[in-house]
Amino acid sequence: MNTALPKTKQFNFAEGELLLVNKPYKWTSFDVVGKLRNSFKPLKLKVGHAGTLDPLATGLLIICTGKMTKQIDTFQAEEKEYTGTLILGATTPSYDMETEVDETFDTGNLTEQEIRNACKQFTGDIQQYPPAHSAVKIDGERLYEKARRGEEVELRLRHVTISEFEITRIELPEVDFRVVCSKGTYIRSLVNDFGRALNNGAYLSKLIRTRSGNYHVKDAWEVTELVNVIREQKIIIE
Repeated sequence: MNTALPKTKQFNFAEGELLLVNKPYKWTSFDVVGKLRNSFKPLKLKVGHAGTLDPLATGLLIICTGKMTKQIDTFQAEEKEYTGTLILGATTPSYDMETEVDETFDTGNLTEQEIRNACKQFTGDIQQYPPAHSAVKIDGERLYEKARRGEEVELRLRHVTISEFEITRIELPEVDFRVVCSKGTYIRSLVNDFGRALNNGAYLSKLIRTRSGNYHVKDAWEVTELVNVIREQKIIIE
């Protein structure tokens, strides 16, 4: 339960509310926004999210309503924290499980120390390319739309900051990790680059956003729970 918004609270969605939601697996961030927007009907309110999560990722999604949507850019710019699992010894075109494995590698010679040491070159200010299968727009079109048609596009390097990157479990081919990073960091790209640094391959199999700024997933609502609470509450418009 989100202690910041107890059921006894009278919401004022038009004036503006910040809602913490645990995005479900295989939902898009826009799916969550749409579900909540529908729960406000017949009221027509502005609803937006701060920081997109991939469909195969779960975890903290910040939702803003009403006048609070003006602060979305501020929330989106805050530091993010993730935990996840990568698979060593293979790659996929999307850098995650959305697409099938396209290349495999032998992991028999990789040592635990090599895997842990590889993290060090990805801390600090780094450059990375976004995945070809991403929501980045080029010429007004999402990259994943071009990728699905088999089109090649010129990807542009991004400057991001990785404050912390640590390995928390190694049971090959699975490797668990934790990352603290700046806005705009693609964890899928980080995982792909990590595999390359080991002269191997890697793709993302699980990702959870645990924190954004001072907000934590432990305080987030499940979507169905929040929708029920919204419908039960008297909505005040001023």
